[in-house]
Amino acid sequence: MNKVGFFRSIKVKFVLIYVLLILVAMQIIGVYFVRQLEDTLRTNFQTSIKQRVDLLRFNIREEMEKQRTPEDPSLEADINKLLKDFDTGDITEVRVIENRSLIILGTSLPGNQDMVGKKQTELLVKQSMVLEEDQSKIRLDQNTGKRTWVLSTPIKSGKKVIGAIYLEAKIESVFEQMNTINRIFATGTAIALSITAVLGVLLAQTITKPITDMRKQALAMAKGNFSRKVKVYGHDEIGTLALTFNNLTKKLQEAQAMTEGERRKLSSVLSNMTDGVIATDRKGRVMLINEPAAEMLDVSRETVMSQSIISLLDLDDTNTFEDLLEEKESIILDYSTKSETYILRAHFSVIQKETGFVNGLICVLHDITEQEKIDADRREFVANVSHELRTPLTTMRSYLEALADGAWRDEEIAPNFLEVTRTETERMIRLVNDLLTLSKMDSTDYRLKVEWLNFVDFYNRIIDRFEMAKEQNVTFKRLLPAHAIWVEVDEDKMTQVLYNIISNALKYSPEGGQVTFSIEEGKEQIIVGVSDQGMGIPKESIGKIFDRFYRVDKARTRKMGGTGLGLAIAKEIVKAHGGTIEAKSQEGKGTTISFTLPYEWTEEDDWS
Repeated sequence: MNKVGFFRSIKVKFVLIYVLLILVAMQIIGVYFVRQLEDTLRTNFQTSIKQRVDLLRFNIREEMEKQRTPEDPSLEADINKLLKDFDTGDITEVRVIENRSLIILGTSLPGNQDMVGKKQTELLVKQSMVLEEDQSKIRLDQNTGKRTWVLSTPIKSGKKVIGAIYLEAKIESVFEQMNTINRIFATGTAIALSITAVLGVLLAQTITKPITDMRKQALAMAKGNFSRKVKVYGHDEIGTLALTFNNLTKKLQEAQAMTEGERRKLSSVLSNMTDGVIATDRKGRVMLINEPAAEMLDVSRETVMSQSIISLLDLDDTNTFEDLLEEKESIILDYSTKSETYILRAHFSVIQKETGFVNGLICVLHDITEQEKIDADRREFVANVSHELRTPLTTMRSYLEALADGAWRDEEIAPNFLEVTRTETERMIRLVNDLLTLSKMDSTDYRLKVEWLNFVDFYNRIIDRFEMAKEQNVTFKRLLPAHAIWVEVDEDKMTQVLYNIISNALKYSPEGGQVTFSIEEGKEQIIVGVSDQGMGIPKESIGKIFDRFYRVDKARTRKMGGTGLGLAIAKEIVKAHGGTIEAKSQEGKGTTISFTLPYEWTEEDDWS
């Protein structure tokens, strides 16, 4: 997990929020305070000046209403005298204007004495006289950038306006005071914010430290470490959260241990099962597959995860996932090819919650290839035995019925019919004997009667027996060692093996042909071979000639009296001795049947 950035940290956010709240609060207070203070200072300034102007207005009104004699000073002189005695303070200039002609009667500013007797053009003066009330405004000097408060107040005599007092006062001092107060307030705000930030960091530390510990614990839990505990710093809500977190860690540790145990049990069960198991989610996607299932389907466990089970089992053309959910019987999956048989049986079971909601599907695969082969072989075996028995029985029945109908009286026909019946009877006896031999070989408690035997002498005796009894013009060629080869075999059973193989070689050898007998000696086994120069065996039939009842040329084999069990018996006997048997053939050139027997080679013959 990535580390939390500095500006994304809850500590920084907490301090920022804390500082911003203080800043906003102080700004709101500051704006209100400064505005009220500014209004108060300006009002006090204006009130102070108006109070002084009221006294001046009273004296000027007295002078203007006074009846003058020629000996008395002029009105302008008396007004100038009053203006000179007026305490100006912040007032820069005071003018007295007569109402009727708007003539300036006097000014307090020595440098503006030339304006006395001139007409006043200030609009503010006219407004105050017309409206009969004070008029004021703040004027900004463009040159100095300072502000001046201008006031025009009417002078009344009874209800009649007889003049006006116009003054200009330096109100900039009020704004300078406000600027000083603002600087003090800003400095105080900065100091307060700094102290607030420090306190916020300390306060945030007390809150975020337990949270940081819990975050570290959560990261450790994500990695599977449940041994750590969160330190409890207090008994407040965060302390309670830490206690709850520790309890959660303990329960998760117990749950993980239980889950891990169950997972190991399940993994062990699935791994040791010979059957394949596939589990899906509710949409039919593979969520679990054990090794036997992957081997049965010849897929990789990593590549089939999240794949649809329909595609995995190659059922796209025949079934849907909903069909499998409703499937009550097993499904046969036939993956056979021309060269190999491979059949699986699939059983499906629905995973349901207590509410009945389908949560997935379990598929169990069984490899029934061998079972199917056994069933097929059994059916074929029964069919072959039935056919092999029915043919001689049918022949015997026909001849016996003919004899019963009177053919026994015919001295020429009767012996032939009886000979055919005897021949078919012997054929059935051979078939039954062969079947009994195979049955004994298939028995699990079958035991060979083995003894040490000089196989070279034994082989020669068998060959001599066939050479003396042969009827066709076939020569024998022996490629046998001159020294003794001692092997441990069952003499009767090995005689039957050689008899079956040599009989086949003679049956299929042409007139003037040759049968070759050989023994090849190795350190761990000997190879016994019988080769003929007959018609040979087609390539597609080479691997089947040792199967029971299999015939390359069925018509010719039956004509020669074969049952199709000779090589099958030879295979079972050789296999019981711990050897192997095989056939090599070329069509039109002949066939070689060879088998191996276990043998311990020694440099010195202890048996001689």
